[in-house]
Amino acid sequence: MRVALVSMYTTHHEETGATRRLRRTAELLAERDHDVFVCCAQWWGGEVAEFKQNDVTYYRVTETPSSGRFASKIPFILREISPDVIQVASYPPSHVTAVKTAARFLRTPVIADWWNRDKRGGSRAYKRAAKAPNAVLVPSEMVRTQVRELGTSVSATQVVPEPINMGLVRDSSVEERADVVYSRELDEHANVESFLLALAELRDKGWSAAVIGDGPERSTAEQTARDLRIDDRVEFLGELPADEAVPIMKGAHVFAQTATVEPFATNLLWGLACGCVSIVEYQARSSAHELVEGRERGSLVTSPQELADEIVAARGFDHCTIDDDFARYDFRHIVDEYETVYDAEIDDYGFF
Repeated sequence: MRVALVSMYTTHHEETGATRRLRRTAELLAERDHDVFVCCAQWWGGEVAEFKQNDVTYYRVTETPSSGRFASKIPFILREISPDVIQVASYPPSHVTAVKTAARFLRTPVIADWWNRDKRGGSRAYKRAAKAPNAVLVPSEMVRTQVRELGTSVSATQVVPEPINMGLVRDSSVEERADVVYSRELDEHANVESFLLALAELRDKGWSAAVIGDGPERSTAEQTARDLRIDDRVEFLGELPADEAVPIMKGAHVFAQTATVEPFATNLLWGLACGCVSIVEYQARSSAHELVEGRERGSLVTSPQELADEIVAARGFDHCTIDDDFARYDFRHIVDEYETVYDAEIDDYGFF
């Protein structure tokens, strides 16, 4: 199958949840021997129009990111590639409608991959983008609700979550480095303060904690730990690759999730798969609660005090290093879901 993934931005331009999802999807499809083309602004050097990396062909639409120029040129690029299916990122939203217009002439179905509403996009453009595709893929029910509120029909939306590598979870060793773990990019939405405040409530109890992740708010979080006088018991480990983070999660007993914005809580999913008792602070713009609702080894809280209480209560659970209930999120199953959607949309489009 020839698959065109359209996104002006890639991880080479900016590291966001949307661009990371694009890269993972492209590389997983390429591993399945699909011909994968990422139509994007150029990020590589030289005059060549194509650049291949990890079996994915990156195809230049514009030399630099420019929303208007990209939208005007993408129809000609898609005609050159002649894909069987087109998947387009939801930002910028004007690109979704541009791709849909081009696809009518190519007689090719369009699928939008909707990570989150980017604040740089306009509300009218997003409403048009939500109604344009043949199908819309979302990472969580929370995002699905957002897209439906913009006008997408119920039947056109499908949840395809982020993947993890269960083989890595099963094969990794156990590193007993911390009792409680927090893991996420430390940006303005990380809300590490809630996690640290909960730990401070338990300063008279024996525990150790680790914060995995890096970002612009790391120094602030470290200062907060010092101000709360728990810095000697909280280790800031920085960003770690999965093969280093997983053993620490397998050695921990509790995973705490407090971020205020989370289209899909991938790090929480890793913690759950590693057997952690997982405690989620409910946030209106986070889907993390979806992963723990109804689970015995998971709970929802609304404040640092409740988080502290649940950390104490977690002692009532046996330590566990693998939870096979989350094997359904393995990358092999997730790429199957993408292929199923593609095949269905191609068949439906061809029927008419």
